[in-house]
Amino acid sequence: MMSTNRSERLKNLSPEKRALLLKALGKEAVQAEQSKRIPRRSQQNSAPLSFAQQRLWFLDRLSPENPAYNLPAAVRLQGQLNLSALQQTLNEIVRRHEVLRTAFAEVDGEPVQLISPSLDFALSVVNLQHLPETEQQAEIEQRTLEEAQRPFNLTRDPLLRATLLQLGSAEYVLLLTIHHIISDGWSMGVLVREVAALYEAFSTDKPSGLPELSVQYADFASWQRQHFQGEKLEKQLAYWKQQLGGGLAVLSTDRQRSPVQTFRGSQQSFVISASLTERLKTLAQQQDVTLFMTLLAAFQSLLSCQINQDNLAIGSPIANRNRIELEELIGFFVNTLVLRIDTAGNPTFRELLGRTREVALAAYAHPDVPFEKLVEELQPERNLSYNPLFQVWFVLQNAPMPPLELAGLTLSILEFDVGMSRHDLSLTLWEISEGIQGLFEYKTDLFEAATIARIVRGFQILLNQVVIQPDIRIDDLAEILAEAERQHQIEQEKQIHLSGIQKLKMAKRKVMKSLK
Repeated sequence: MMSTNRSERLKNLSPEKRALLLKALGKEAVQAEQSKRIPRRSQQNSAPLSFAQQRLWFLDRLSPENPAYNLPAAVRLQGQLNLSALQQTLNEIVRRHEVLRTAFAEVDGEPVQLISPSLDFALSVVNLQHLPETEQQAEIEQRTLEEAQRPFNLTRDPLLRATLLQLGSAEYVLLLTIHHIISDGWSMGVLVREVAALYEAFSTDKPSGLPELSVQYADFASWQRQHFQGEKLEKQLAYWKQQLGGGLAVLSTDRQRSPVQTFRGSQQSFVISASLTERLKTLAQQQDVTLFMTLLAAFQSLLSCQINQDNLAIGSPIANRNRIELEELIGFFVNTLVLRIDTAGNPTFRELLGRTREVALAAYAHPDVPFEKLVEELQPERNLSYNPLFQVWFVLQNAPMPPLELAGLTLSILEFDVGMSRHDLSLTLWEISEGIQGLFEYKTDLFEAATIARIVRGFQILLNQVVIQPDIRIDDLAEILAEAERQHQIEQEKQIHLSGIQKLKMAKRKVMKSLK
């Protein structure tokens, strides 16, 4: 039977989302699959790589110690910090999760996980109390960027770093960096929960209180290798071969691609207002789709309108934690779904929503084929200058993230641009109190900042248009965006002209003053 917790979560979904989930996966299939537990492996100090890990290992061999797959975070802590309890907390998390004691190596030509039985994790403390506030801020920014861009050597553990910057007696910044090969977005939520629980316990000299984990990431990797083969794998592969066969378009860019991918990047953020967010949710409900599908259809429309590409596949992550025992693990579980939505034939946005729904539901019904296996089976033309199946990435963040809380401390995330981008172009969205926060990341070797600014403007205009007129056709949307861009350019030229006149007047006044 399905666990009580999972049943409760299913009940808490909206009727629309629950219907979509059960239609895609089938309730009986979910129940049957959940009854089979992942077994513990017999070999404790080593294990094969998961499919996802194998891809990152391969990429690291092509470009050793590339920091593009670092997952950095910076958190400001205000209050009385118990440094000993924090150190003890981090060491207990490393003890609990084998993956944090894992390095990688080749044995007989095959990559393997090598798991240390124990590891003394050191929290580095840097005292900046002697610096004035302006210099402290500059030092924080510099060290945050340096930590984010400092590469890991995958053959040496730990693939986790923590540095504490002490700014005063009651103010700190914690820099945490972990390699993607042992972590993912969901894992960060697990980490936050465990840090909060353990720090509170250790601050008051209490035992951990967290139950021991029933399985470890290496158990999952071993199980995955044995489980996804034969008929189960072939059935899902058949779908993806049909869906992605026939050649895929490559994203058009401002600049010519270099022979080998580079990861230098930048980002531009924006906010979708609360009122527009509510109208998008209303449209989604009316069309029996999710907010994810609505925003994905809008993004696909934008690419069609502004980059003129109708056959462009989009990559999107799926948590790949559809088993109870995996929910509390730190590790690299996330899988990539390649979504190919047909925009040909000048459909209305309402029609495109229907197409997006069909593609997304079918993808969710075939989620288990690892992206790496998909590339291996499809055998697309390999080119080191771009990803073989997609170059555009789309995410609506919904991984469970508990509030940032530590006993006696106030915590806040420090946002920063790491100066890198894994994908040619990516759009990440997440809900906030003001609506939806959006972030476009892009490779600066491929795109001009002005192009991304145009895409941001276009996305906002497009979203406002489709909630008012869902039956508008893609070609008409393209015309509206083109006209809006022309008006924007005219306004920009006016501003430049007025600025020039203002500068001339100021120069003239200076000359007149000098003549007096």
